[in-house]
Formats: sequence, structure tokens, C-alpha cells
Amino acid sequence: MSKAQKILMWLLVLGPFLTLFGVVYLTAFGVFGPLPSIEELDNPENNLATQVFSEDGVRLGEYYFENRKSCQYNELPKHLIDALIATEDIRFKSHSGIDARSLFRAVYGVLTSKKESGGASTISQQLAKLMFTEQPSSGVDRVMQKVKEWVISAHLEKRYTKKEIVLMYLNKFDWINNAVGIRSAAHIYFGKEPKELNIAESAMLVGMLKNPSAYNPLSTNKKIKKAAFNRRNVVLHQMQKYGFISKEIHDEFKKKPIGINYQSPFHPDGSATYFREFLRGELTKWCANNYKANGTPYNLYTDGLQVYTTINSTLQKHAESAVIGHISSLQEDFYNHWKGYPNAPYHKIDQKQINAIYNQTIKRSDRYKKLKKRGLSEEAILSYFTDSTYTMNLFSWKKDSTGVSIPGEVTVEKMTPLDSIKYNKLFIHSGMMSMDPYTGHVKAYVGGINYKHFQYDHVTQGKRQVGSTFKPFLYALAIQNGSSPCEEVLNVPVVFDKEEWGLDKDWIPANSSNDYENLPITLKFGLANSINTITAYIMKQIGPHAVVDLAKKIGIKSEILPVPSLCLGTFDLSVYEMVGAYSTFVNKGVWNEPIFITKIVDKNGVVLEEFTPKTQEAMSEETADIIVRMLQKVKDGVYSEAAQKTIGTGVRLNYKYGFKDKEMGGKTGTTQNNSDGWFIGVTPQLVTGVWSGCEDRAAHFRSTALGQGANMALPVFAEYMQRVYTDSIHITKEKFNISRHIDLKFVCEEANLDIESEEEFE
Repeated sequence: MSKAQKILMWLLVLGPFLTLFGVVYLTAFGVFGPLPSIEELDNPENNLATQVFSEDGVRLGEYYFENRKSCQYNELPKHLIDALIATEDIRFKSHSGIDARSLFRAVYGVLTSKKESGGASTISQQLAKLMFTEQPSSGVDRVMQKVKEWVISAHLEKRYTKKEIVLMYLNKFDWINNAVGIRSAAHIYFGKEPKELNIAESAMLVGMLKNPSAYNPLSTNKKIKKAAFNRRNVVLHQMQKYGFISKEIHDEFKKKPIGINYQSPFHPDGSATYFREFLRGELTKWCANNYKANGTPYNLYTDGLQVYTTINSTLQKHAESAVIGHISSLQEDFYNHWKGYPNAPYHKIDQKQINAIYNQTIKRSDRYKKLKKRGLSEEAILSYFTDSTYTMNLFSWKKDSTGVSIPGEVTVEKMTPLDSIKYNKLFIHSGMMSMDPYTGHVKAYVGGINYKHFQYDHVTQGKRQVGSTFKPFLYALAIQNGSSPCEEVLNVPVVFDKEEWGLDKDWIPANSSNDYENLPITLKFGLANSINTITAYIMKQIGPHAVVDLAKKIGIKSEILPVPSLCLGTFDLSVYEMVGAYSTFVNKGVWNEPIFITKIVDKNGVVLEEFTPKTQEAMSEETADIIVRMLQKVKDGVYSEAAQKTIGTGVRLNYKYGFKDKEMGGKTGTTQNNSDGWFIGVTPQLVTGVWSGCEDRAAHFRSTALGQGANMALPVFAEYMQRVYTDSIHITKEKFNISRHIDLKFVCEEANLDIESEEEFE
């Protein structure tokens, strides 16, 4: 063989290798295009979700563009790592980024069409591949991307330890279904932290690495679900093959179903849905006004903040159960109450007024706004609401397997949008908030009956007429000015002269009944039974400006005009404002601003800000203590010589709900035409407010027996407290810290008989 032939032979033999080496060398220097930045892996927590935690450490939810939450290596179970190595890269610990044996095996498989020969990508190469944000558009581009992966994987092996590479890979991989990173995947598919995953669960997640869509355990396609099951078992087989698990363990787990426990990351599902959406707005404002070291404001969706809230996860569940339990039952009463009435649920208004309500709702809808942006005329838009039909998924109360009512959906075909509006008008809604009066920490927040279908928040967003629930603040002013609970006032009409008070006409507040008319009654009886004329008498003595001044001291931000009708609560406030205001009584006259966050921490664990409530002294300690005792009389009742029994608007808390031996007080509230039902309850450790009513004030029960606060709202509070008292971890048996000196002020010449029946006046 000539020298030239030898050279040619060696060129033929070594040429491909030299060419490959040259391509790799040139690729490393960016000749074939820029490489993804290795530096981005120095901070693998880019685009991290902000996590929200309850006070007791339960993760309530996240805010994210990409649902990624970082995980540390020591939080990964050993069998997850074993499953990964056994299935994806058995020589991971010995190679330096590229596994030559696997590469040649893969090439051989392509040449011989043996699919079982396996892939060539190491874990390092798979991590490198994740760094490419664009898919190759051609086979040549894919080849060049593959070469770039080799270069990057070699760099990775030099810069990081094997543990760090595994961690970065698992933190970066997208398991679909909004599960980016192992922590999100463990939570969404199994409702667990990564360290809590068992062998079979780890095997399923590792199996999905090959192709998450093809092995999606949440798919409704039976073939894909079967493929996910089989793929899980392939991983288990690999673990046994390489000695990571025994045959007995393999045989045990391969027979088990996948056992998905899906946890949706979206706000329409899960706990504290309304709270999380309210918090999103508060955190967005915080981020806009707080800056990182580089001078840019924090980003709620990408900076991996950890937000620690005041919410107690157990109390939150109790509150949600109480709202669902009572409102679902009340809804049945409402349906039965209006059955057969053509204009249900509207009472004493004509069709023109009803149509005006529907038209107003149409114009507030997203559908109307979108059509308006498209430039359609009012007539054309209205035809969409009245003539076009759609398949609608509507809210509906349903029964679970145990017969308990739960929120659900009903699908209705060929329904017009206007018909869906009419359907939704029949629902009763509710808002509830519970807080610690001493710290200002909000422990439970329920903004409505179902966030998916009704996003309007009835805790902070909604404001409704408060009615009699505001009366205790007038009584507080009377006590502050020297009155006592035993002071008697003649129960006669109180006239507010139009000239003296600057009114259009004389105003004479009326009681809901003529009972006790022209009789002297005590202040404590007047509050316990919500007698309007007594509150009007107090208003005439102190004047409305004093009431407005007190309202500001107890955290009322809504506008309140200084008019005599303040005494009957004719203005609109939120549940949030009312609960904060009532906390003043329990907290010895000092108002604590209700707060929702204790601290915000960055992704590195650095505390960015801690939160404490604003405080303000609103009344004397003695006045606050006296009002607390008067609120207890609402529950326990005050003896009436005329009626020869003990009565109060909240006595059903004792005889129906069994709270006779509990330190508890509160105030009911029912507004005109029974449109709004309120109850604000106080205990030594919690102040809780509830509002219930329909979306429209014109929709309501026709009778006070059904529409009063004691029937609409009080039972939500009662069911909540029943659960709270059963859960002794959170509430002790302590009593209100009120001195004997205060109790002596309540000793009047009255008997204190047992409650025989319930009478309620608003």
C-alpha cells in the first residue's frame, strides 16, 4: 500500500472523528451560533413563583408566570434520585457529561433499527437541552443543538457537582399541568412535599421525564393513562434491575394504581381562594414600591418571594365549612320561599325596575365589555344576550356522598346569557372574616360561596348597609358620656325636627313592633333587643358628629355623613371594617388595624419587611368592657317584666347552638326589606363578622322571620364557632378579662329567668 493510500485510509477512518471534534471545538467558540448562557444556571431559581403560607406553615397558594418553586437537594428522597439514575443515566456518577457507551449504543440502534437500544442523553445533557427555549426547525438544527448540548454538559460537569446537576435538572423540568420543578410536581400530582414521595410516586414522576404529555396521568384519554401506568412500572423495573429496590418491593408497587391526588394551583380551587386574590392586589402594590439591589421593583410572579400571612389554615377551613353549610341550607329555604312567584326573587318592584337591574348587570359583564370594544351597537350587543344560545357551566349546590352540600356545577345547553344572569340572581351570597382583636391578625377570610363562579369579594370589596350592627357604637358614646347599662329610657317615639336637624321633613324612627311601647326600659335591654327608639334617643343626646368622629377612630374609612339616621346604620360598610371596629371593644378600647401579612421574605431567606398593625385608642377601657358585657346580653338575653321572660336578638346561640356556657356576645343586623343580614360575634379570642344577602338589594326574603340577621348570618358564626370550640388547639376556655367593678354596673332590679322563647327585633 502506497503512502498516499495509507494517508487516505487514515483520513477515511479518522475523518468523521476529526470532523466531529472540529465541529464541537468551533461550536464551543460560538461559530455556529451563540450558546445559552451558563450563567443563568448560577441562579436556577429564575422565574420562581411567589409562595403564600398560613401562620401555621401550610402553603395556601402561589402567584406565577411559570409555576416553579425551588427545592434543595436534602429535600429530595433517595429513591427519587435512584429512580432518575436507574432510568435516565446509570453511569451518571462516573462519566463527565457525555456517556460514550450510551452514545455508541444509540448510534448502533439507529443503524440496526433496534429501538430497545436506548437513548444517549445523560442527565447533564438533558439539563443542557432544557436551556434551549426554541425548538429546532430542521434536522440540521437539531444536530447542531445536540452538539451544543455536549459542549454545555461538559461545562456543567466542570462547574457543578453531580448533586447540583441533579437538583438543577429536577428544579427546571416541566411536568406539565402547571407543574414546573419537582416541588410543584409533587404538590400538584400528589399533594405532597418532595421528601414525602414514596417509591411508586417517585417512579411515576421520573417516568414522565421521557415525555410528559405521552405519560400524563391526568389525561382523560384512557390510552395515555394506561401508558403512564406502564411507564411507571418500567421505572420500577429499572430500579430493581440495578439493585436500588428488591424484587419484593418492585412486585408490591407495580400492582398499585398511580394514586394521583391532584391539587390545582389555580385560585378557583383550594382553600382561601378569595383571600389569595385579595392578597394578590396588596402584594402587587407592595412590589411596585419596594426595590431589589439592582434598583428594579420586585416582581410578584418571578422573584420567588415567600409571603407569611396571618391566616390560620384550620380556622380558614372551619370558616369555609360554616359558610357553605349554612348558605347552602338557606338557599333551599330561599327557593321554596319564592316558588311559584313569577318575579322571583324581586318583591314590590315592577317589571321595568327588574329589567333595569338586568340591563345594569349586562353592562357590568365581561361579555358586554368585549363586544363593546369590537364596536358593536347596543342593539347588536343585546341580541347576543337575548338571542344567541350557548352551553353554560353554572354554579349549583350539590350533595356529596355523605349528603353534605358542596359547591358544584350544572351544565345547561342552549341557554342565553340573559337567562344565565337571571339564574344567578337567585343565589344568596355571604362574606365572613375572623380576627384576633389583640394582634390585628386576620385568621379566616371567606369572600363568597364559590370563587370560580362569583369573583366579587364580600369581605373587602363589597359594602352593604350595616343596620343594627352599628348600634353598639352609639351605646359606647352614651356610656362614655356617663350613662350606665341600667339607665332607663322611656320607650316613646323620638322626633328629629327638620328645622333643627336640617332635614327635608321631620324624621321619627319606628320600632319593628309595638312591644314595650311607653314603658321605661334599660339601655342594656334596648341594645339586647335592638330597639330603634332607644338608639334614636342616644343620637339626639350626642349628635351625629360624635358618631362620625368615633367611626374614624375605629378604622372606618368609608364615607359616613353626619345625619341622624346614622343611629339605624343606614350607610354601607364592609365586613372588614365592621370586624376591625368591633375588635375595639374586646381590646379594651384600642382599635387594631386588621392585617393579613406578618412578613415577606426573598428567595434567599432574607426578611424584606415585617408587618404590625396600626393602633389607635378609641374609647376608655371601662366603656369597652361595658359594651362587651352588653353584647353578651344580646346572646344571654335581658329580663322583661312586661313580657315576663328573658329575651335578646341572639338568644338562639344559647338554645339552638348550645353556647349557654360560653363567653360570647354579638349583635344582629337586619336592613330595610331584609336585603342584608348581619351578625358580628365577639369571644375572648376572636371577633368574627358575617354578612349574607343577594347580589341585588331588591332580591330578598319577603318576611323578617327568614330575612333577619339572626337567620341569615348568625348561623354562619354559630357553625364556625362550634367547629372552633371542638378544635381545642386554637381556642381555650378563657373568659373576657372584665373586672367585678364593671359587672356591678349591670345589677338592676330585674329577675334573670331562663330563656323560654326567642323574640327578635331589628
